[in-house]
Amino acid sequence: MSFGIMLQQLATGMIVTGEIFFLTLLFSLPLGLLIAFGRMAKNPVVRSVAKFYISIMRGTPLMLQLIVVYFAPYYVFNLKIGSAYRMIAVILGFSLNYAAYFAEIYRSGIEAIPVGQHEAAKVLGFTKLQTFVKIILPQVIKRILPPVTNEVITLVKDTSLAFVLAVAEMFTLAKQVAAAQTTVLPLMVAGLFYYIFNLLVAFAMEKLEKKLSYYR
Repeated sequence: MSFGIMLQQLATGMIVTGEIFFLTLLFSLPLGLLIAFGRMAKNPVVRSVAKFYISIMRGTPLMLQLIVVYFAPYYVFNLKIGSAYRMIAVILGFSLNYAAYFAEIYRSGIEAIPVGQHEAAKVLGFTKLQTFVKIILPQVIKRILPPVTNEVITLVKDTSLAFVLAVAEMFTLAKQVAAAQTTVLPLMVAGLFYYIFNLLVAFAMEKLEKKLSYYR
């Protein structure tokens, strides 16, 4: 098999890996912020529920969570599940898992802002929403970029766990091609892809951090 044909076979998996990555970020980042608000809520019930959710998501393997998300509709609600649901379950499982990690990152960033800034904004007539959006959030984003970058890089590599639900992302296809052709070259190509992908992520996040450097 020529190198070009091998790349063509892996291209479909590369697209699936990219879809899992971007869709997970699309849903988990805002969901994580909502969970962070719940974690900091004054209502003890809401706070306890958010804390328990984060504990479960961070304390159990992502692989197990994917399996639960996929089979739960059948065993809990007796709903038929088919191959079309596999990708949905992957995105849902990844988003729920990473939202828990992002929630704690958001919380640490928000709580690191001095209380005096909230009080000053209140004196100036800002509402709570205006205070958060215009004053707190820009500073929080700057503070949390390094840990968020670490989680995003981890997500790139975790996309390979989609094989648990028989979703043919790039690493799964690389293993299949390697087994069929008895060569490790497809696995090396997959490793190079992950490395380049993470370099691009790190570069983009570094650029964003520099743009926000005036919030020091």
